[in-house]
Amino acid sequence: MSQRDLGQNGREQWATKIGFMLAAMGSAVGLGNIWRFSYVAGENGGAAFLLIYVAMILLIGIPIMLAEFSIGRRAQSDAVGSFETLAPKKPWVVAGFLGVASAFIILSFYGVIAGWTMKYFTGYLTGGLWSEPGEGYVDYFVNFITSPLQPLIWQFIFMALTVGIVFVGVKKGIEKANVILMPTLAILLIILAGYSLTLGGASEGLAFLFSPDWSVLSEPGIYLAALGQAFFSLSLGMGALITYGSYLSKKEQLPGATAGIATMDTLFAVIAGIMIFPAVFAFGGEPSDGVGLVFFTLPNIFESMPGGVIVGLAFFFLLAAAALSSAISLLEVAVAYFIRKFGWTRKKTALIIGGLIFLLGVPSSLGQGLLSDVSVIGGRDILDSLDFLASNIFLPLGGLIIALFAGWGWKKAESLEASDFGTSTLGAAWLFLLRYVAPVAILLVFLASIGIL
Repeated sequence: MSQRDLGQNGREQWATKIGFMLAAMGSAVGLGNIWRFSYVAGENGGAAFLLIYVAMILLIGIPIMLAEFSIGRRAQSDAVGSFETLAPKKPWVVAGFLGVASAFIILSFYGVIAGWTMKYFTGYLTGGLWSEPGEGYVDYFVNFITSPLQPLIWQFIFMALTVGIVFVGVKKGIEKANVILMPTLAILLIILAGYSLTLGGASEGLAFLFSPDWSVLSEPGIYLAALGQAFFSLSLGMGALITYGSYLSKKEQLPGATAGIATMDTLFAVIAGIMIFPAVFAFGGEPSDGVGLVFFTLPNIFESMPGGVIVGLAFFFLLAAAALSSAISLLEVAVAYFIRKFGWTRKKTALIIGGLIFLLGVPSSLGQGLLSDVSVIGGRDILDSLDFLASNIFLPLGGLIIALFAGWGWKKAESLEASDFGTSTLGAAWLFLLRYVAPVAILLVFLASIGIL
């Protein structure tokens, strides 16, 4: 690695502010925006859910995102090292360890699902999915994921791509990949959404997404689902934003960058809804089809629509590329920690940690078939158990500690200086949200997720 790739403290840095913003967007924009947002919105009333989701982004998501960037940039270290630097020998460092653990766990099963998207993209590329398979779309998907070997091959290919990008470095790997991926994803998403609006179900789809059924607001579950989706979508609590913030020079202004990243992330989710729901309504699908919405409902719809092969090819490329941009950030959280902890080179660390995460994901893949009888947490299979552990326990706890640290653990003047707010009204509002609103909301989601509420 050349000296030009390093900052004054010998740490890698982003080449440009836009490169940092695109990389941070890449961390946030993934399967959570395009796949998870659509089915969670579908299961929770569409437009009413969207309104609450946007409110959660504004009141909780952006404040915690800015806190994470502030912590990383001030400390110039990884998720664990940042807390060790800013609050040595204090328990705040638990948030860093939760982030590294979450990165391991989430990427292990995320790689499995991302491998499924690559399989489907290749199926459209080679002609295997140009028409309905003989066994039908549902059985095709089930037969594939229950196979002991096929999903592992695709998981390995996806993880190899992820490791390869992190292997190269921050500027030449992570930043360059996202500078290509994010604009490509945006263009593809807009084109597909525009096409979807030409279908017969456009008015129904748009009404579902933008005309609220206010009666849904009386259901407590919708608020918890919206906050959970905001948390997952913005990559909060998993150490990725602290790590990415640590590669940022101190001359960049954080509030504007944070607001821009969160805005673009939310737009990705909304445009994904505009892409999916008109198509679903046009061809008689159900917006609440959940996981099956992507892997058998939509392929069935693509076959029925004009130019469906091209649409299917573009859609699954979009999913695979979005998954890759998020996977890069998850791997970087762990890689950055182990580089500092053991003094390994980036290349050695990327290969070792990437390999370990692949192996950790093998049970999640086999849990769909050979190990399908194995249940771990509350009767869930292996993949769903790991998802529950990371998304419902580790991430909320990590996010809660980060909010409390920035709001209370730091002195007020230190927090405001690190965030670039200074003694402004916006800074006071940010601290209020971190100290009172975000902790209460996150605690409610956490208690609900473990069945106490």
